[in-house]
Amino acid sequence: MTTAFVLSGGGSLGAVQAGMMLALAERAIVPDLLVGTSVGALNAAYLAGDPSHNGARRLAELWCSLRRSDVFPLRPASAVRALAGRHDHLLDDAPLRRLVAAHVPYARLEQAPWPVAVVTTEVTTGLEVVLAEGDTVDAVMASASLPGVFPPVEVGEHVLTDGGVVNHTPITAALELGADRVVVLPTGYACALAEPPRSALGMVVHAFTLATQRRLIDDVRRLQGSVDLQVVPPLCPVTVSPVDFSASPELIERARRATRRWLDSDRDVDQARDLQLHRHGPAVPQQSVLTAS
Repeated sequence: MTTAFVLSGGGSLGAVQAGMMLALAERAIVPDLLVGTSVGALNAAYLAGDPSHNGARRLAELWCSLRRSDVFPLRPASAVRALAGRHDHLLDDAPLRRLVAAHVPYARLEQAPWPVAVVTTEVTTGLEVVLAEGDTVDAVMASASLPGVFPPVEVGEHVLTDGGVVNHTPITAALELGADRVVVLPTGYACALAEPPRSALGMVVHAFTLATQRRLIDDVRRLQGSVDLQVVPPLCPVTVSPVDFSASPELIERARRATRRWLDSDRDVDQARDLQLHRHGPAVPQQSVLTAS
């Protein structure tokens, strides 16, 4: 049986996946295949070098060392050029590119010690492009190239951007790559923010995490019962913006403890129910109609 770990996107909430991996590796649960999108592609590529407990521990240490400027370097000049129509992106991807190159120990995806694939989106057609071969840094950067935030990446004849545009939690890609069993490691979303994100970047990334969760709910509802699918429960409540890297140690430890509890529990057969979008505070309908007098 081929077991795939599927890692979704979610900005700085990608730290959650490091905690999940620690708990899984403690029980010697390791994948035969890793499939990732966006920040999940970064984590998948790193873990494809060593998905053991040692690899998960080093990934957690890396997350604890990250600052926002390592991933989202905010430079006013870049934003001005983008708004003036001289750039198709707001942020320079060079710091993130250097980070990937420094920490992923193989040059090409097909050279990874563990099979790995990353999901991207072709800019001109909107088609999903799954990369399992080629330059590792280019592939990961393409998968994590949030539209309008980072520049798209040319890979062969394709111009590629964030895989989350079409498939933020690539369960179907894992099945098409031959997985018989899929374990999803979702980042979740900031379900308990005190207020909406104030920055444009924060709003964009938060919106992507909401889309990720919605797509995950739909995929799980459609696929559970027909494939061997397990979803590690995302953290709740989460009060951390997906562009805030300061809470990584806390998120990792919370995810580690929560995943341990999940491994020791009786698994709920209706996983989609436990993934529903929700709010904290007074109960409200899932869909609301606002009227003005």
